[in-house]
Amino acid sequence: MREYLLTLCITAAVTYLLTGPVRKFAIVAGAMPEIRARDVHREPTPRLGGIAMFFGLCSGLLVADHLTNLGKVFADSNEPRALLSGAALIWLIGVLDDKFEIDALIKLGGQMIAAGVMVMQGLTILWLPIPGVGIVALTQWQGTLLTVALVVITINAVNFVDGLDGLAAGMVCIASGAFFMYAYRLWYSYGIEAAAPATLFAAVLMGMCLGFLPHNMHPARIFMGDSGSMLIGLVLAAGAISVTGQVDPDVMGLYGSERSTVYAMVPVYIPLLMPLTIIAIPAADLILAIVRRTWRGQSPFAADRGHLHHRLLEVGHSHSRAVLIMYFWSAVIAFGALAYTVNSASMWIVLAIAMLSGVGLFLLLLPRFTPRAPRWAEAFVPPRYRRRKAATPETALQPTPDWTPSLNGATALGARPKDEQPSPAGARR
Repeated sequence: MREYLLTLCITAAVTYLLTGPVRKFAIVAGAMPEIRARDVHREPTPRLGGIAMFFGLCSGLLVADHLTNLGKVFADSNEPRALLSGAALIWLIGVLDDKFEIDALIKLGGQMIAAGVMVMQGLTILWLPIPGVGIVALTQWQGTLLTVALVVITINAVNFVDGLDGLAAGMVCIASGAFFMYAYRLWYSYGIEAAAPATLFAAVLMGMCLGFLPHNMHPARIFMGDSGSMLIGLVLAAGAISVTGQVDPDVMGLYGSERSTVYAMVPVYIPLLMPLTIIAIPAADLILAIVRRTWRGQSPFAADRGHLHHRLLEVGHSHSRAVLIMYFWSAVIAFGALAYTVNSASMWIVLAIAMLSGVGLFLLLLPRFTPRAPRWAEAFVPPRYRRRKAATPETALQPTPDWTPSLNGATALGARPKDEQPSPAGARR
């Protein structure tokens, strides 16, 4: 565990320290596109934050390669090198897109090529555990197609939710935290050495997101861009593929001949479910966006303001509260699935998930509620949580533009100036 934590901290530190210089480089390079109709920010903000995240990934893997226990992962498996190869390719495509805005179909082709590169180096799904059936072996073509599809879906799901400050990085960090605990339990408690690469990928991914979040929280000073969102999506998919298709319970002796033994090994079945739960909300947003745009006769890659986070803003939630609500639902789903792997027969887990879901629904119905800190604590909280002073007659008579943020903080919904025209549709913020 100490080596995983050290790798996580190194990755986070390198990402955090490099993000500042990368921001200056993005400004000099002109990677600051104009405000578009679908954007929620009001000032041009530099992109290319994925550069810092990529070097954080490289530093984390480099440190892990020189550690005593984690070094065995690189000696016994080719998966870390496969991940690094695919990550370098998808990162390069993202950097070019952040600067020159390449076509969506070209990006899709690059995503498929990056997934194919990882498959060629051994990071692929070999079999699927089907409850009630057992192990279903996949042919080479089946495994390749399923792996490429999972990588492409995960990348685009993460890319689609990258619409608010800190949203994508925070949601992926929560998902990778739950996935790290799950993979570490397989490796440490059950002695499954094949789960070690996935555990390493989750630790590095958490470090990338944690190191970037301080620069990306609202109001963001830099965006990760496609170079960052596609990168963390690929790393998240790589960990899911590693656990789902590589950890063979037959080889490790987890399965017995009796059917009851198979059903008792719930953690072995969860690899089929866990990769879906960690991207449940982004995948739902992706599916809804495709259906919505196709129904309107638009391209599935045409950007709009109908994503889940946009709808939260339309309801009346502030920017920060919308992000926290998305965090909450991600944590409920990911850690709820994790708790189910520990004790699938406990009714307390089901009741806890149901109660938390009720809390989440209650929060969705309170967009106008703004918490206020006590007078003695106002110096320690952001200004939006302090009590506002009564308006004077002079300030009350001052005109304000029609796009001024409302008191509840829904800054994304005000009318834009007439001279501001939407840009051509793209697939990202």
